[in-house]
Amino acid sequence: MSNLATAEAMIAAYNAQDADLYVSYMTDDACEANYRGAVVREGKEGTRSGLATAFARWPQNKAEIVSREVTDNYVVFREHVTRGPATDGSDLVEPFDVLAVYSFEDGKCSRVEFIR
Repeated sequence: MSNLATAEAMIAAYNAQDADLYVSYMTDDACEANYRGAVVREGKEGTRSGLATAFARWPQNKAEIVSREVTDNYVVFREHVTRGPATDGSDLVEPFDVLAVYSFEDGKCSRVEFIR
């Protein structure tokens, strides 16, 4: 599977709210982080539990791939994210765009960084 196909499969799993499938495309020590900043989900298990929490809070959460760029071991998506109403009654999050940089090692995603 190409890195692009893997990143697209991760988004499909994200949109299906399947945290287990999403992390199956990641290395064991993979993480999700803010670009050049703090890690927000560390390791496969941290990512799985963080996504499960987010999916429970925003059951209508979706990310649409607006554009794609591929180079060597990186895939960059411009994603349009909609959350929908939160189950905890918190204020509605306005839809937003994010650049997501997927880094790959040996065919698995090792890091996702978000630029917002």
